[in-house]
Amino acid sequence: MLDVPCGQGRHTHLLAEAGYDVDGLDYSTELLAVARKRGTAKNLRYARGDMRKLPAKWTRRFDAVLNLFTSFGFFAHPSDDARVIGEFARVLKPGGTLVWHGGNRDGVMARFLPRDWWTSSDGTLFAQEREFDPLSGVLTVHSMWRRGAKKGTREHKLRLYTATRLAELCSDARLLVEQAFDGFNDRALRRNSSEMLLVARKE
Repeated sequence: MLDVPCGQGRHTHLLAEAGYDVDGLDYSTELLAVARKRGTAKNLRYARGDMRKLPAKWTRRFDAVLNLFTSFGFFAHPSDDARVIGEFARVLKPGGTLVWHGGNRDGVMARFLPRDWWTSSDGTLFAQEREFDPLSGVLTVHSMWRRGAKKGTREHKLRLYTATRLAELCSDARLLVEQAFDGFNDRALRRNSSEMLLVARKE
């Protein structure tokens, strides 16, 4: 099984503890360092890499590929997203499964919040302002935090997809989407679902 990108290994580690043989791949050396501190084993390995070009030796290696918690759509060009799906398909065995989880453009736009703010348990104030470009499908999020005299800002961009477009990208890579859920629930995907979980099989 491949968890990509694996970040600090929160899913990878739990899957290995459950008995699965798991590889985790991420681009961030800092997050991989945290993941490795959680522990490694014969059935748990971490590697640094770009999910647009997974290792050649991984061709047809995995029974399952996991892409979880909105870990897709951050590249500048949509062609890179298509390349990622193609790489997922390449490293899957015939009949293998892709589990993809992320935001559902239809649902996010149905309940779009241009701004909001909240306070964490330690008293930190967080605020976000959001802009959406309907032509590119890119959501831009401006974030600010403040705790006492300390404060900071950041910005990130995310390309949102509809289930239809994701299914098309999968089909182009010979991955057939067989199930679509309302996030991590057993309910079927709905038009106003803000999250979606797609399960695709490699032909």
